[in-house]
Amino acid sequence: MATVQTERGGVVGVVARVTGFLSAVNVEIRKITWPTRDDLVDTTRKIILLAAALGVVIGLFDWILQKILVDGVAALAR
Repeated sequence: MATVQTERGGVVGVVARVTGFLSAVNVEIRKITWPTRDDLVDTTRKIILLAAALGVVIGLFDWILQKILVDGVAALAR
């Protein structure tokens, strides 16, 4: 028959630590200030536009460097 230990390292200690952790998580979650729907939509739009602009810039740099390094070097080798 298994016995429940009452010392800090036993089953009761683990349950107490888990309960304390979940209680602390609940307290911290209540401190969160959630954004309004309008703020969320506005921020999402900005992130999507920034990602698209960054993609275009990286694409342009890739194309320019390809023209210089690949096509330019090939033309010099001829």
